[in-house]
Amino acid sequence: MPGVKVCGEAETFVRVVSSAHQLGGAAEGVVGAAEATMDSKRQPSLRSGNVPWNKGRLTGQKRPLKPKDVWAIRVRLQLEHRNRDLALFNLAIDSKLRGCELVRLQVNDVCAGGRVRDRAMIIQKKTGRPVQFEITEQTRASIDDWLSSFAARNRQYLFPSRFRAQPHLSTRQYARIVHAWVASAGLDSSAYGTHSMRRTKAAQIYKKTGNLRAVQLLLGHTHPV
Repeated sequence: MPGVKVCGEAETFVRVVSSAHQLGGAAEGVVGAAEATMDSKRQPSLRSGNVPWNKGRLTGQKRPLKPKDVWAIRVRLQLEHRNRDLALFNLAIDSKLRGCELVRLQVNDVCAGGRVRDRAMIIQKKTGRPVQFEITEQTRASIDDWLSSFAARNRQYLFPSRFRAQPHLSTRQYARIVHAWVASAGLDSSAYGTHSMRRTKAAQIYKKTGNLRAVQLLLGHTHPV
């Protein structure tokens, strides 16, 4: 694998990637393998007689959306004139941010001088490190339409909550919105989640380039695995 030295935890990662290649869907496996490895360490150890922590829960990495799924959801949102959801969807794909970071985006994070930026940078809540992302032309247009639709340029948050008690969209509300998008495309909503949005563009980039480290940097990972 180009540009990646194999040592320590990386050996575990490479075994995961090799299995993914054998089973197909290698891009999905690579993008999620690092986080899967870290999550497994955080799971509580099980002693005999204890109820498994994941009993009755659907677990595992959420799938990234395929290009045809992205297109289907985007077209539906456009036809239904759902400006907020279209801006939220496009920015989720472009930014590759975690849900908690996406919903907290402020207008000034993506706008400057009355126009939407070509590129934005935020400080990740989880790592405290900056991460930069490109805002594509169609995403800029959808954000501009959303901001113009209710004069949101004078507001603090890009996606304010409709509930007065909350300043911005909550992660739970965002999760429900994502499930509705997925269901509207005829997909199994249980197989997708907010992390699917984060992984979608990363999976496409890895499929085209095979550059794992570049994908890790785009996702804001602080250390190679």
